[in-house]
Amino acid sequence: MTLSPSIVEHLNRARADLRMGVPVMLTGGGADALVIAAEALDPARLADLRALGGELVLAITARRAETLKARAYDGDLARVTVPPEAGPRWIRAVADPADDLNTPMKGPLIAQRAGSAELHRAALTLVKSAQLLPAALVQEVAGGAALAAENGLTVIDMDRAGPELFRASPLHPVVSARLPMAASEAGRLHIFRPEDGGVEHYAIEIGQPPRDAPVLARLHSACFTGDVLGSLKCDCGPQLRAALAQMGAEGAGVLLYLNQEGRGIGLANKMRAYSLQDQGFDTVEANHRLGFEDDERDFRIGAGLLQRMGFSAARLLTNNPAKVRMLEGNGIEVVERVPLKVGQTVQNRAYLATKAAKSGHLL
Repeated sequence: MTLSPSIVEHLNRARADLRMGVPVMLTGGGADALVIAAEALDPARLADLRALGGELVLAITARRAETLKARAYDGDLARVTVPPEAGPRWIRAVADPADDLNTPMKGPLIAQRAGSAELHRAALTLVKSAQLLPAALVQEVAGGAALAAENGLTVIDMDRAGPELFRASPLHPVVSARLPMAASEAGRLHIFRPEDGGVEHYAIEIGQPPRDAPVLARLHSACFTGDVLGSLKCDCGPQLRAALAQMGAEGAGVLLYLNQEGRGIGLANKMRAYSLQDQGFDTVEANHRLGFEDDERDFRIGAGLLQRMGFSAARLLTNNPAKVRMLEGNGIEVVERVPLKVGQTVQNRAYLATKAAKSGHLL
């Protein structure tokens, strides 16, 4: 029946469960595993897992493993054996770098190298897509389907769901309306919603840019601290306003406001990264200590939105060559990169230097 949820809808249900600390059951390759996000683990559920018997494993990314000097035998992740006496506090300490400098010795951490890591990899992907710390408690079980049914748990068949985790979800228009702005009275705001139940993204259209010519465009990732609070730690707010002002001055343009806060890791993890920066780490080092890559954003979303609006070519307002490459690799011709060098402050000087040195930004 069409009343039953699709695999995409099951995935979104699983993300919500993980954020609330509810276990989900992953199946695939002939194995079943219970998964709980390390960040949301409580003592009662940890005790329930132990009561099932079997070995508990904490899956962490290779980036986090490098910080902890754990062996990432599986390449992109490490499967760390959880000691029998370890409680939620130990598990959280391995997952969260907040107290790394105060308690650097968490081991020795014993990483597994035998057996398949596919369900552990899937668990990490799911937890990251829920914008939680990239660490997941995994326990392989027998009779997973019966156990899940008995406890009302969401079941994800990774043999079916795997491709959906990495597919760019189609975006559909919800509504658009006229929006006079300080940058231009001829403004219009478009709201787009993805099929996978993720966050909505926005397109701010200035004037009536012709669809048969390159459009002045910017892919702007949401930055609550910079765009709303006027943070001096980044240049996001000034870039947002300067891009809109330039589009207003030219009479046409499209600014895509993509809800990918903190380079795609979410506001909570971004604040964790800021806390690490206060300890002396730069923005890339902080992301790595948390277990993330330098940049977790998906710029395929921007290409999809431009195409959805009828554009095939752009003059892109950016200092980031990666955005140019991503658009061009997804069907949008970038005829010109338009520099956007604004918002430099004493407070963000080191941040901008890191973006130039480690992320290739042209500043």
